[in-house]
Amino acid sequence: MSSKLLLVDGHSYAYRAFHAIRSLNGPDGAPTNAIFGFVKMLLKLDLLLQPTHRLVIWDGGLAADRLAALPEYKAQRPPTPDALALQLPQLADWLGSAGWASLQEEGAEADDWIGTYAKRAEAAGWKVVIASSDKDFQQLVNDQVGLFNPNDKTEKIWGAADVEAKIGVSPSQVVDWLALVGDAVDNIPGVPGVGVKTASDLLKRFGSIDGLLAGAATIKHERLRVEVQAHAEVLRRNQHMVRLRCELVGGPELTALAPRALEKPRLRQMYARWGFRSLLSELGEEGQAQQGDLF
Repeated sequence: MSSKLLLVDGHSYAYRAFHAIRSLNGPDGAPTNAIFGFVKMLLKLDLLLQPTHRLVIWDGGLAADRLAALPEYKAQRPPTPDALALQLPQLADWLGSAGWASLQEEGAEADDWIGTYAKRAEAAGWKVVIASSDKDFQQLVNDQVGLFNPNDKTEKIWGAADVEAKIGVSPSQVVDWLALVGDAVDNIPGVPGVGVKTASDLLKRFGSIDGLLAGAATIKHERLRVEVQAHAEVLRRNQHMVRLRCELVGGPELTALAPRALEKPRLRQMYARWGFRSLLSELGEEGQAQQGDLF
């Protein structure tokens, strides 16, 4: 069987779980909504995608070079909610006990580590599935690397044709497309007046930012021509901002990402502490749910 690596955007799934389940607390009154949702989501991912290797990657801070290029980078994001912050270390504990590999490096963004591991696995001849709704990962898609977008109810793995159908450009043009339109989620401004369709049309005509800047004088629409020419430096900066750093050094070897055996005693303790009786029942043996249990 060929190897398949599942890369999970940890914070993305933690936030998704936190907001999907508004109120859930353990027997001690501590919040458990993010934990429960996260566990259920990852168990479903594993069952659906059946990877041979798995890695959950967490943000360890903002990349210094991106902040230097744009001090406002991600500055608009609110702080992590206190109730979620309390649960994040417990997610890491669950991953270890459930046999999942995880990685968090101080000063490194999860996106760059995901890109790094996608390229490492691709070079080894593996298939890769990236589980995230972040559009930045569309730049990585090819015959070996696909996307599992939790917002897509079809639960399909996106390939290059799906990326092009969604945004109108190929994965190889995604960096330039994002440079044109900007990224409000990351507080990266694009070229004024250039929306998703205009950006796609420009790249279909000129092929790339290089081609666009070289041929900008031929754009017939005066305002668009002026804006593109005036924002040449912004476009170059944005390319630097949105292009994933796929050559980070360190982290576990690919072979170390194979699923490990469940640590059932620790999982039983966790599930009991959190009040997750259905998950206790799924472990079998000592962990049997009682009739009427909600979770």
